[in-house]
Amino acid sequence: MVQIDIFSDTICPWCLIGKRRLEAALALRPDLEVQIRWRTFQLNPQMPREGMERQAYLNLKFGGIENATMIYDRIRAAGAEDGIDFAFEAIQRTPNTLQSHRLIRWSADKHRETELVEALFQAYFTRGEDIGADSVLLDAAEAAGLDRAEAEDFLKSDALLTEVSEEDRQARTLGIDGVPCFIFNGRHALAGAQPPKALAEMLDIARQEEAPATA
Repeated sequence: MVQIDIFSDTICPWCLIGKRRLEAALALRPDLEVQIRWRTFQLNPQMPREGMERQAYLNLKFGGIENATMIYDRIRAAGAEDGIDFAFEAIQRTPNTLQSHRLIRWSADKHRETELVEALFQAYFTRGEDIGADSVLLDAAEAAGLDRAEAEDFLKSDALLTEVSEEDRQARTLGIDGVPCFIFNGRHALAGAQPPKALAEMLDIARQEEAPATA
């Protein structure tokens, strides 16, 4: 069993690209058994709880729409190579992602975290939905096969807030300053949306080792 911890953020387009490339790498190793755990990293940890209007965010982050357009055009082209049709123009609001990370951690106990991560990526990047809004989070939970009422009760609580916030802090302490970042068997790190071949080679290295016990 190879354990893969993936530090990512739910509004990171490279994280969706990295997910697709990992899927391609795993398809090259169909006999390999893996356990994937999604870990918290917030690209914008100081984002207001209600998020920020998209244009204001782009001005703050990239110095204006022109610079943002150039950057996102490159990401769009990279995504197209992996079958991703990014709809950046549909995004009206950049959310705070803490609630989405809490929901992902909650879903892990129900073995639906990868499905939820995918549903959140689809909501944000292909439909431009505000994944900081509870209603959108609940739609994603339902799409991932989770019970909507249970998810709603969870989001209304403060459960796992300390845990995911601490994980974000620890990631930065470990030197992770960008995502995606893949950690194999708790020993080997591969940063960025690497090509499937590079990920497959790391899987081969990890396969030769004994994965640590699940935390």
